[in-house]
Amino acid sequence: MDARGALVLFSGGQDSTACLAWALERFSRVQTVGFDYGQRHRVELDCRPRVIASLRRAFPRWGARLGDDHLLDLSLLAQISDSALTSERAIEMRASGLPSSFVPARNLLFFSLAAALAYRGGASVLVGGMCETDYSGYPDCRDNTLKALQVALSLGLDAPMTIETPLMWLTKGETWALTHELGGAGLNDLIVEETHSCYLGDRSRRHAWGYGCGSCPACELRRAGWEAHAAG
Repeated sequence: MDARGALVLFSGGQDSTACLAWALERFSRVQTVGFDYGQRHRVELDCRPRVIASLRRAFPRWGARLGDDHLLDLSLLAQISDSALTSERAIEMRASGLPSSFVPARNLLFFSLAAALAYRGGASVLVGGMCETDYSGYPDCRDNTLKALQVALSLGLDAPMTIETPLMWLTKGETWALTHELGGAGLNDLIVEETHSCYLGDRSRRHAWGYGCGSCPACELRRAGWEAHAAG
């Protein structure tokens, strides 16, 4: 068991829940942080406390290591972004080659604020669900971006700050396999029922893989991963 404290960037979605389970298996003290940035799929923030409560009930060994949850107000991000995740607009590819759901500097801000919170609380590991294998076009999800940010944060704080991204090289199918390995069918059932990934914030439709519109990029990835895991 790693004695360092970890802070998980926890949105309430599948990937961040997988990262939370991963961290709880490895670190003796784990806290969570979420961000309210005016996201269109704000329903994910309502899922966060339910997921945490469900994890505590279903996995007491993890519950004993799970510390405080923090929710930070980042509403200014919606004021300065021009994104389909912060306004009612179509999710499509732009001429720049990036999807309209890209929120510029989002992860850079998330990790900077998380690092400040971790530093204050004595934690030295930040855990995020960024993934380059199922890469959605977000440059701030790239492994090189986060490695550079780890160096910058450690230098800026004059203290070691490690960024862990356990899903970076996993497909969505492999992410489902990881959570099954960590918590069995019970954890995957919890993820299906309680987490939220749909960019449109739709929780009116229940699919085998969870709730969502079924057609946005996040739903398509989640569904494809579920089907690949089920077939494997």
